[in-house]
Amino acid sequence: MTHRTESRGAAGLRPGLPDAPLAAVTEPTPGCPVEITLDALRGRWTTLVVRELLRGPGPRSYSELAAALPALSDKVLADRLAHLVDRGVAERIRTAGWPPAVRYELTPRGRALGPVLQALWDWGEGASPQPPGGSSGGPSRGSSQGSPRQPAEW
Repeated sequence: MTHRTESRGAAGLRPGLPDAPLAAVTEPTPGCPVEITLDALRGRWTTLVVRELLRGPGPRSYSELAAALPALSDKVLADRLAHLVDRGVAERIRTAGWPPAVRYELTPRGRALGPVLQALWDWGEGASPQPPGGSSGGPSRGSSQGSPRQPAEW
């Protein structure tokens, strides 16, 4: 009987696994790059706020963001913006005057989240949500039921 040999590439790793000592941890650590990314995007609505800032052009005011996401409460929008600023994803730009004008813009690291969000969208688009307790109801994987979503909806 012959055995099949699998090639793992030049580095001997599986695709998608980083070649870094930190990748060998056995429990989540705050310094893990994946945990840092997930923390930056934590919270419901955060990805949509980032999406609106990605749409630009340039800095956006609080009221522009609120108008773009009408179902989002003022409290949650303020919390998400503060979180994104705290994580270095966005910057808060305050200009002099009365009343002072405040605008928000993605930092270069924040703009780098665009392809990350697109990858999350692409991955999620191929997976149909399963209701709790099994697969009763709802469209099956690969089904054409329901309305197609565009990347602009993440």
